[in-house]
Amino acid sequence: MDLHQLRCFVAVAEELHFGRAARRLDMLPSALSREIRLLETSLGVPLLLRTTRNVMLSQDGAAFVDDARGLLARADALAAEVRERGRRRSRSLIRVGAIDTAAAGLVPALLHDFRELRTTAAVQLVEDKTVRLVPKLLSGRLDIAFIRPPERLDKRIEMMMLFHETPVVAVPSRHRLAGRRRLSIEALADEPMIVPDRSARPHSHDLTIKLFERAGLRPNLSQGAEEKQTIVQLVAAGLGLAIVPRSAARLGVSGVRFVPIAARETAGLDLLPMAAAWLRNARDPLRDEMLGLLRLRLPRYAAGA
Repeated sequence: MDLHQLRCFVAVAEELHFGRAARRLDMLPSALSREIRLLETSLGVPLLLRTTRNVMLSQDGAAFVDDARGLLARADALAAEVRERGRRRSRSLIRVGAIDTAAAGLVPALLHDFRELRTTAAVQLVEDKTVRLVPKLLSGRLDIAFIRPPERLDKRIEMMMLFHETPVVAVPSRHRLAGRRRLSIEALADEPMIVPDRSARPHSHDLTIKLFERAGLRPNLSQGAEEKQTIVQLVAAGLGLAIVPRSAARLGVSGVRFVPIAARETAGLDLLPMAAAWLRNARDPLRDEMLGLLRLRLPRYAAGA
């Protein structure tokens, strides 16, 4: 029995639905079910009663769930205490996580301003996907992270919405559409599109799908890739077009032109949200200074998104 298995059990006990509990924990339902089975095996009793339609607590599960919550609360309190001791020994370090487009756009400007404010502060920057940054926040390995808001956010995390990024079309420089000032979705109807896998990048995946659906079309999905840098490189190689955040132009890939999408196509579709997230109730003066600076200068940072 470990803490991760307990968190899995408590999530299922509260949701009484494996799919909802898996989304809450950013896990696949199959992985969540496996963790529950391992917990039940280690305890030697069934905790959940499963049918094809329903999930409910067994008698042992109902008796165990409050104890499990208590154990998790005590573990979280102990982790917070250890983190606070570490913060007291390292007041001049702030650990920042960022998704790729935040690392290319927002974060450099923010860190430049923060360094002017706190000249002695050291910044540790971690670039990763939202699904990997959120667990790092929860474990105390990050102090603040710039992420796409998940469908379900752990209650221990506090979040501040910042802005929505502007989508553009990444087109090979020699492509027939590269010279256009703007592109409609209809112009992309027969083009091969490169789209990230939804499990890794749900917002970026849904951006392409929903823009095409709004135009009454289905995209020609020709290639998948996880990393934004890889997607833009594939565009440069002539393997397709991609709808990406405007800040992807800062990734420095040659052979690609980033063409704005016609305004009517994106009106009312705020599909690329950017948010700041941090651990709720964790005392951190450096993080609070960075958040204060972010609030003060957000209009300037958002202007380039």
